[in-house]
Amino acid sequence: MMGSVTTQPLFSFGVIADVQYADIPDGRSFLGTPRYYRNSILVLQKAVQAWNQHGHLKFVINMGDIVDGFCPKDQSLSATKKLVNEFQKFQGPVYHMIGNHCLYNLPRQELLPLLNITSRDDDNNAYYDFSPTPEYRVVVLDGYDISAVGWPEDHPKTLAALKILEEKNPNLEKNSPEGLVDVERRFVKYNGGVGEKQLEWLDGVLRDATELKQRVIVCGHVPMSPGVASKAALLWNFDEVMSVIHKYDVVKVCFSGHDHKGGYFVDARGVHHRCLEAALECPPGTFSFGYVDVYEDKLSLVGTDRMQSTDFEI
Repeated sequence: MMGSVTTQPLFSFGVIADVQYADIPDGRSFLGTPRYYRNSILVLQKAVQAWNQHGHLKFVINMGDIVDGFCPKDQSLSATKKLVNEFQKFQGPVYHMIGNHCLYNLPRQELLPLLNITSRDDDNNAYYDFSPTPEYRVVVLDGYDISAVGWPEDHPKTLAALKILEEKNPNLEKNSPEGLVDVERRFVKYNGGVGEKQLEWLDGVLRDATELKQRVIVCGHVPMSPGVASKAALLWNFDEVMSVIHKYDVVKVCFSGHDHKGGYFVDARGVHHRCLEAALECPPGTFSFGYVDVYEDKLSLVGTDRMQSTDFEI
């Protein structure tokens, strides 16, 4: 029919967040939410099976945290390899990013090769971009670029992170946001920040995408807007990252994980923010994963079970 929008997506890709597997009994989060550590690998297996059956997914993005911080440390390496192996059963490329739980288990220099992340300049950073089609670019941010976990203790980035926590969080326990108000609650040890060099890189990528008339999807483990997540689960310098993103008109959606309950928000500049529901918090027999169809005029997240389906008009 005349005037109808094409029903075939330009491309589609799979998504999952916060698998946080560990071979330990079920437990609860600090807030008391049940966590199903052994079951989460079954959620991932179901996801891979569904993605392969779909048959037309160009790639899969894992939003970080594949192994939980409570995983016994002598099992960290084998558990991470086990989970990566499950992802590799997907019949196509898989793109990983690092989360705080990944870094509780393994230092960056061990983690990045396992997740097939090639750091630029050999300095163990984990941000990168790729173009699945000429019209689109996907940007993966490293939200623990400035972080108190993952780097060696005397590393400049560790020291920078500890300085931020010392200045912003008066609590003895730096993972506690107690007493901090509104977005200041984000200054806890389990969050992190994007460094100066990465901000410059992001600016360059978005400028390049603008010249090439590409649309951009930004992915990062840690949410980038107070509207989409708990105030205690935000990127330390989300404001700086969003000011770079808002400089250009190319970013359509920002995907994240980390805040397990999920969320959706459209900011004042029309950028969609979608925090994905965690695989870890699926009771046995339930699931949380999905895929995104990318069309000319919208992106459409098709969620399974506990992952809410969402349309993003662009």
